Amino acid sequence: MSLLIVGHRGVMGVEPENTLRSFVRAEHEGLDVIELDLHLSKDGELVVMHDADVSRTTDGSGAISDFTLAELRELDAGEGERVPTFQEVVEAVGSPLQAEIKDRAAARVLTGVIGELGLHDRVTVISFHDEALREVRAHLPEMPLVLVTGRSTPTAPERARELGAFMVSCELRWLEAETVERCHAEGIKVITWTVNTGEELDRVRELGLDGLVTDLPEIRTAARRAS
Repeated sequence: MSLLIVGHRGVMGVEPENTLRSFVRAEHEGLDVIELDLHLSKDGELVVMHDADVSRTTDGSGAISDFTLAELRELDAGEGERVPTFQEVVEAVGSPLQAEIKDRAAARVLTGVIGELGLHDRVTVISFHDEALREVRAHLPEMPLVLVTGRSTPTAPERARELGAFMVSCELRWLEAETVERCHAEGIKVITWTVNTGEELDRVRELGLDGLVTDLPEIRTAARRAS
């Protein structure tokens, strides 16, 4: 069975992260799923950006929550790209999406958009935050959920089971075979982030994982060649 290949913020190793350009490139390169990050603008719009602050990825500075959508549109998000809304991404690409949320407020807005646009079969909601996933579950009981973990990876099987998550996305450096075995025993799939080298891909195969998250299109090619 081939590995699920998830494009991290599109393909952020070769395009400006979390931009339409990056998402379109990820789809063109044949990645299975596109991962993106969501925050709320000052006027409550779901905008795509990883950080809560615009400084790292745009030519502006300050918290996303201090900008209206119109103000965010004025920023350069890299190579002339603009900060996209979630709905724009949905319209720009046809790939399955992993939408990462940071808090319950964004979760509530996202579930509304998913319901309104009928995206239940195309979008998976992912988060590091149990409460955000519980909020999604409360509004959309059948929504597929993925728990994301870093240092807390050893607790992933139990937390995922409690949340009803069908998959965990664990940081590679904290992921051990025993954790993978416990997840698989519960019927929970395991993918890992972020895999950008041949050595990391070898580790994915050694652990018997179900997929990986990468910044680079060539990792998909290498993974397919080895499968």
